[in-house]
Amino acid sequence: MSTATRILGVDPGTRIVGYGLLDHRQGARPAYVECGVIRLRQEDPMPVRLSVLARTIAELIVEFGPRVLSLEAAFHGVNPSSALKLGQARGAVMAVAAERGLEVAEYPPAYVKRAVVGHGRATKEDVMARVQLLFGLARAPTADAADALAIALCHVHAPRLPRRTGP
Repeated sequence: MSTATRILGVDPGTRIVGYGLLDHRQGARPAYVECGVIRLRQEDPMPVRLSVLARTIAELIVEFGPRVLSLEAAFHGVNPSSALKLGQARGAVMAVAAERGLEVAEYPPAYVKRAVVGHGRATKEDVMARVQLLFGLARAPTADAADALAIALCHVHAPRLPRRTGP
């Protein structure tokens, strides 16, 4: 029997970061392991928040031993300042994963939604309900934790999803 690949999905942010872990064995349904959120203090300066984020992700990697980190790819937001801060959070997470030898995979938000819900315009509530159903959870995870599980699940389904080509 092949061993499972543990995937850590991360929904990056500068105040709330969702994380979700699942195990995947070839030919079997992915199995839920854990999910939650990392809350960063808004009053802390950005370097402190990034340090706390990096340290907490490192602790999750040590505790749960994932082999893959899957995260949402950057998207073009309306607010350039917010996009820059999100990029800093993504960079902190990616650096920790690379430092620990994890494979890093990125997926656009619409791709994640299509992998989990079936279409790229799904709402947060759609993703929460679908994740709850797929993993048989007693209640839906918070939006950020559900997004993180969806990002991890996207990594499992990515080879079978049609890829969009072009810009």
